[in-house]
Order: sequence, then structure tokens, then C-alpha cells
Amino acid sequence: MAFEAIAVTTAMPVLTRDLDAVREYGFAFSSFIAAQLLGVTLAGGWCDTAGTRWPVSTGLVLFGGGQVLCGLAPTYHLLLGGRAMAGLGAGLLIVSLYVVVADVFPSQLQPRVFSFFAAAWVVPGVVGPALAGWLAETVSWRLVFLLVVPLAVPPALALVPQLRSRSSREPGDPMTPTRSQLGWRALCGAAVTAGVLGLQWGLGEAQQLGPLLTTAGVGLGLALVVIGFRPLAPRGTLRLARGLPTVIALRGLFTGMFFGAETFIPLMLTSQHGFSASQAGLVLTGGVAGWTLGSYVQGRPNLRIPRHLLFVIGALLISAALFCLTLLIRPPASGWLVLPLWACCAIGMGLAMSSTGVLTLRYSEPGQEGRNSSALQLSDALGAALGIGLTGAAFAAWHDPVGGDAGLFTVMWLCAGGFAALVSLVGFRARPAAV
Repeated sequence: MAFEAIAVTTAMPVLTRDLDAVREYGFAFSSFIAAQLLGVTLAGGWCDTAGTRWPVSTGLVLFGGGQVLCGLAPTYHLLLGGRAMAGLGAGLLIVSLYVVVADVFPSQLQPRVFSFFAAAWVVPGVVGPALAGWLAETVSWRLVFLLVVPLAVPPALALVPQLRSRSSREPGDPMTPTRSQLGWRALCGAAVTAGVLGLQWGLGEAQQLGPLLTTAGVGLGLALVVIGFRPLAPRGTLRLARGLPTVIALRGLFTGMFFGAETFIPLMLTSQHGFSASQAGLVLTGGVAGWTLGSYVQGRPNLRIPRHLLFVIGALLISAALFCLTLLIRPPASGWLVLPLWACCAIGMGLAMSSTGVLTLRYSEPGQEGRNSSALQLSDALGAALGIGLTGAAFAAWHDPVGGDAGLFTVMWLCAGGFAALVSLVGFRARPAAV
């Protein structure tokens, strides 16, 4: 999944030009994440009732099938369908792996395990951009998707047989969700997914729809997101109640501001600085290195900084980096300065994102790891979907193929940086009131 995420982001400027879909650039990312929302909703209850083997197996099949469909898609709309299929599989996989961590590792080792998760992005982060850029520009962008499938087969064959195929709870355990509860969770997840798509549709087509339909689409989308998300998250998440609810909310806040910006960095570099796809992709390598470093720091056993302060520090790093990014949008500023700047931004993500996983498992009652991990990943996917969806919708609405998009990029980075500064204040609420 690490190679897929980095490689697809690198190849997307070439892909959208080839399929004449630059205006719809952001939809390839938001369709993946919108479907991922549904996957993470289904995965938590499924793992709690049936173990992790079948959720992981199903996720692998859907993820691989989606890559094949993307690689063979003759049109952009079929490619979006493949992205949605892959996103559904990714949602199942991410939550299931969190439950595996809770099953296998004691709490004192879990911070290091999450740092290993981040380290798994290092090799794809170094190799992926160069390889994906070269394939997209000299061979075919389709190979960027098709190569993911053989890469996933060996680890899948090693992992799946080792997973439990049934619940770890005793029969009749009241903590085990019923079928009706699982159905309700699936319905709520579908509502969130539909809400995200409605928001993006309403904002992305604002110029064509007019103010009335735009307002209706955005309002309905927001209502569906709130109605669907509330039953799936710990009570108090939307009002940022102290402790676990705020940790869950912070996961979405961080992914929204980071991925909403990162998605458009390759496009900014290719359109404003004349970078090739390979060169633009290399800038993302700095993000992988920074994220890994931040995750390594938070996983050190002798760390003395309270975890809630890691959220504050991480958000401030992201805010500063995004504000500075406005100075590098076009020449005479060098586009290569984005690489170290984005590495600093990603250090903040490494500090914060791994800490959300650690605190979610630490604050969870026994038997609730799957449900809370699902809520964490739902917040993750929802934040990314809204962040990418809103920036993608803004780009679709105000993209100027004649005059250029430098002003639009400036507004995007300023809004994201200001939002990150506000998130730093929320970090203080991640500590339970009793602590």
C-alpha cells in the first residue's frame, strides 16, 4: 500500500493529462478514500466477530483487483471505479492490521510497532517516485498500477495463514456485536461515504450548478457525514471531549490538512516549476523520510514528552511548513526547496499519527480494540477524504488553464496552514481529564 500511495501520486499528473482529466485531478484520490471510509467501518465489527483472516483476505483481493482495473481502464471514469474498489480493500486491511497489533503485542511494545509501520514506507518512498515517474513518462502510467499486484502477493501468502479465523471472545460475550449492530454500522458507513461524495460534487460543480444546487449538495453532504459518523465514533468525538474522543478526532484533522496539501504538490511542481513527474515524485521522498523520523522519535522507550504534547508540536510543524510553502510556488524560488520543507512537515505527521494509534489502544477497554481502531481509521479516511475532496473541489471550480493556478495554490496552502495552527490547540485535549 505504501508503494501504491506514493507511486500513484507521482504518476497522477501524467495520467490526468493522458486521459484529458486535469480538471478532475482530485477525484482519483477522493474516490479511493471515500470507499476506504466504508471499508474501515465494516472492518472493525468483522474483526471482533470473525477474527482477522477473512477481513485481511477480502481486503487483499479488492485492493489487488482495483489496481488491475485502474491499469486497464480505457477512460477516467472506469479508473475512478478501480480506485474505489482498491480503497474499499485498503480500508479493510488497515483496521485489521491494527487489531493484529492489539492481539500480538503488549502495550509497551506497540509504540515501536507503529514506528515500524512508518519505516515500511522508507523503501517505497525512495524507490517509488523515481520508478513511477520513469514508468509514467517513458513506458506507461498503467504499469504503475499493475506492478502493485505482484508486489503484494509474497507478503500476503506469508501473513494470511498466521491470522486467527475466529473471534478471540468466548461465545455469548456481550461485547461481541450482533448482526443487526454490524448492519447498522455498515449503513452509517455508507451514509458517511455518500456525504463525502455529495460534498465534493456540490463544491466541485459549483460553477455549473449555481448557488441553489451547490448549497443543497453541500448541506446534504454535511448532514450525512455527521449523521453517519456520530454512531461509529466514541461519544463526544465531534465536540472534542477529552481523552479518546479527541484522539480519534485528531487523526482526521491531521490527515485532512496534510494529504489535502500533499496531493497537489506534484501538480504544483510540474505546472509551476516545469518539473518532470519523476522530479516531482522525488519531493515526496522527503515526506516519507520526515514521517519515518517523527515516528521513530515517538517510539523511543525513553521518551519523556507527554503524548498529547506531540500532537501540539506536530501541528505547529505542519502549520509552519504550509505557510512557508506559499513562498515556493513559482520561480524565482527553487522548487527543490519544497523537499526539505515537506520533510519538516512530515516529521509533525510522524509524531502525531503514530501517537494516535498508541493512545487509541491504550485508552480502549478490553474487547473494544477493533471498534475503536475502526473509529480511528474512519476518522483517518474521513479527514483525508474531506481534505483532498475540498482542495480537489476548489481546484476543479477555480482551475485556470490559461492564466495559471499560482494564486489558487497560495490560497490552498494558507488555508491549510491556518487550520493546522488551530489543530495545535486541540492537541491539549488528548489527555484525559483525570490525568
